[in-house]
Amino acid sequence: MAEEKKEPWLNYLALTTVVFAVCATLATFKGGGYSTRSVISQAQASDQWAFFQAKSTKGNLYEIQREALELQQAALPANAPAEVREHYAKTIADYKDRVARYEKEKAEIQTAAKALEQTRNDAQRHSQPFGIAVIFLQVAILICSIAGLFKRKVMWQLALPIGLLGLVYFANGFFLFM
Repeated sequence: MAEEKKEPWLNYLALTTVVFAVCATLATFKGGGYSTRSVISQAQASDQWAFFQAKSTKGNLYEIQREALELQQAALPANAPAEVREHYAKTIADYKDRVARYEKEKAEIQTAAKALEQTRNDAQRHSQPFGIAVIFLQVAILICSIAGLFKRKVMWQLALPIGLLGLVYFANGFFLFM
């Protein structure tokens, strides 16, 4: 029986298919990692904003209470005992300190929340090109498979630019040059 002669371009077809498949696998892995980082960062940022809101509410309650005490202090009769006036003054000062502390904590929480949102945004920017790369690489793999099955070199040549575009998006997922 005569063996069918293998065409040399089929070796290159197999090699490019393997390269496309490896890159598609890596793009799926990296894209999934960035996607997970995006979701986790969003959840953490939401938690920080909820914490910020709680601090705001507490600070507002102390502010309202401080204003009420100032009004009560101003309404005290002229002959009110000094210890009562001192108690009002001390409590008012304590509430001012608490409001100031909450404002400082809110600023720190806001900074943390914005940093988490930036992490989320960066992860989303990296994830998108990896997703697009997977699409182009899978299409290229499919066309390469068809080319090998039917031994049509023109099909393989059609798959090359599609796979190359997938490789460009794959690299873009790391470096964000597009």
